Parts: sequence; structure tokens; C-alpha cells
Amino acid sequence: MIELLRAQDCIACDKCVDACPTDVFDRTETGIPVIARQSDCQTCFMCEAYCPADALYVSPESTPLPAEAALPEEHIGRYREKLGWGRGRIAGARLAVGPRLPHGTQPPRIAEPGQVVTG
Repeated sequence: MIELLRAQDCIACDKCVDACPTDVFDRTETGIPVIARQSDCQTCFMCEAYCPADALYVSPESTPLPAEAALPEEHIGRYREKLGWGRGRIAGARLAVGPRLPHGTQPPRIAEPGQVVTG
């Protein structure tokens, strides 16, 4: 479940707002989104994956953490790294960068439901 949006790291790109399938975030006049509907979070990690500033933390737990629980700062932004999206980014970049592929390598194809993709 979405647990944290670090406003000091947010670059106001609204990628989390656009990526969230359940409309958990609200846009604000400052450009820094707010977590408005935490209970609607499906723990899909889309917001964290698309955040180019690693300003979000989604807990793998599907219920909110207790208020007194310390959030693991070392895990914030780690989901992007596990996806391969964390290497080669420039701090403060406004664009999310996907995984790096060797020059000339075709990106992986995504199968439609029921379709088998080979090669």
C-alpha cells in the first residue's frame, strides 16, 4: 500500500497520478500530488515504478503500516532499481527512463492475454 510521498524529492511531474489505476493521488496547485485515497491503493507499485525522482514508497503490505512504524528509507525507490529502471538516470530528470538494452537489441514484447510470445 502507498505509504509515503516525499514532497522534498518530488519534481511535480504527476507521473504517479497518471500511472495509478485506482486514482489514489490528487493533483495540487503546488504541483506536488497528495495521497488522497490510501485505502484505494492496490499495491501495484505503478506509481513507485514511474516516479523518476524515487519520491514514493509503496509497502508490500496490503494494509497501512501502523502510525508508529518507521518507514525503511533504504527501500524508497528500490522497486525501480529492481525493474532495471534505476541505472543511468540523472538526478532531477523529468523523464522516466526504462531499462538499458545493448545497442540494436529489440525491447521485449508484451503478450496479449492468451498469446504466447517467443523470441
